[in-house]
Amino acid sequence: MAIIGKTPSPAPSCPSSAAYATSQKIHPRGVKGTFRSLKWWASVVLLAYWHLAPFIRWDRGPGAPSQAILADMAGRRAYFFFIEIWPQEIYYLTGMLFIAAISLFLMTSLAGRIWCGFLCWQTVYTDLFVAVERLVIGERNQRLAFDRAPMSPAKLGKKALVNLIWAGIAAACGIGFTLYFGDAFETLTEIFTGEASPATYGAIAVVGGMCFLLAGYAREQVCIYMCPYARFQSAMFDEHSLIISYEAWRGEARAPAPANRDFSDRGHCVDCLACVQACPTGIDIRNGNHLACIGCGLCIDACNQVMDRFGLPRGLVSYDSAANLAARGENRQTGFRILRPRTLVYGGILAVVSSVMLFRLTTRPDVDVNILHERAPLFVQMSDGSIRNGYVYKVLNMKAEDRTFTLNLSGLEGATIDVVGGESGATSAEMQVSRDSVGSFRLYVTAPAAKVASKSMPVTFVLSAPGREVRTETLFAGPEK
Repeated sequence: MAIIGKTPSPAPSCPSSAAYATSQKIHPRGVKGTFRSLKWWASVVLLAYWHLAPFIRWDRGPGAPSQAILADMAGRRAYFFFIEIWPQEIYYLTGMLFIAAISLFLMTSLAGRIWCGFLCWQTVYTDLFVAVERLVIGERNQRLAFDRAPMSPAKLGKKALVNLIWAGIAAACGIGFTLYFGDAFETLTEIFTGEASPATYGAIAVVGGMCFLLAGYAREQVCIYMCPYARFQSAMFDEHSLIISYEAWRGEARAPAPANRDFSDRGHCVDCLACVQACPTGIDIRNGNHLACIGCGLCIDACNQVMDRFGLPRGLVSYDSAANLAARGENRQTGFRILRPRTLVYGGILAVVSSVMLFRLTTRPDVDVNILHERAPLFVQMSDGSIRNGYVYKVLNMKAEDRTFTLNLSGLEGATIDVVGGESGATSAEMQVSRDSVGSFRLYVTAPAAKVASKSMPVTFVLSAPGREVRTETLFAGPEK
């Protein structure tokens, strides 16, 4: 094939003539192909997870929640199968968010906005809502004609049916959200019997309402304007990142299909606009990379169908890198470089943070201690001259069994420990703490005045149980010496 003229320069991603343009509703054309099938399978898996995961059971023993994935707000704990997160371990959530962010960066550097095109909830639900429109109203041309038609009872009825189905899908989305915050079976029963709390119905309304508005009406506006990811994604690309690409060296100069189907002296692009019509954000990928491109690959399927019709090689629009496009245009060898500085940095960070998180989760203690020294007064001098300090000693038992702990004091010779409601005058004390709960104990430490060397002495409480010892430093107050 002879190449006619030079490859045209890509048009700018965004129009620069105006700061604001009225939104035009986009009706994407239905296509069939590899990426369309991948998107449907991804949607099925994600929606199945969203709605069914709360029903997975996980035995944690008697008295503990049996739901595998649960954010127990009343119990102030989060569960994910064998992992249990307590309020003071909120840093694990920070770590998980950091891992998610780095994973997204790595994914983008390798394959562009594949998250947006296949895995983002906005994309999944927008796809579903468009499918409803296609089922009720028809294909793209029918929907365009439907929008232009004057209002009539038939049009009003179809609009009402579309919005009714949308509302049902959105309500299911909201219900799915609430099932992660209480036992799924009980919560679902309460929702449909009217016995759920106002907070539950409020959450369904908020989440479902957002789903209805964003997937039904905002659609591509979310991806282009509301989501910041489109704005900073270019900072994660390099010349080896796989993105939706148009082979301009092969497609130009574009022109309508020749009657004799002879492409020997022209480009392969027949200017049919199939790629534009299939795009859910309405861009023309032939003009170059665009911030509105979500990397869904539907334009690839649309173009491949056209190429098949004319007996031309597939891949005029494809997932490819800028380096490969340039090499292919010059008949040089192409390839995909996974290992490069950007991906090695992202991969290294991900490996380190994930390893630290895993190590912390597998080696974290199953007991935590908090000590509060009484300040009014700091100390009391007893009738025999000894010095007494008061403390509130809290023990968090994170094991699924009742435990008995022994408390000793180190660093203050001759001191005794008195637990309110327990044994007094002993050098140690026993504390019983129920499973998965906090035991709060008021205790007094009394020491001979001769052993209190200063007005503020460091002492160490030693809490011990079979296989576990927790040492916590605090201060013992006394009179000026």
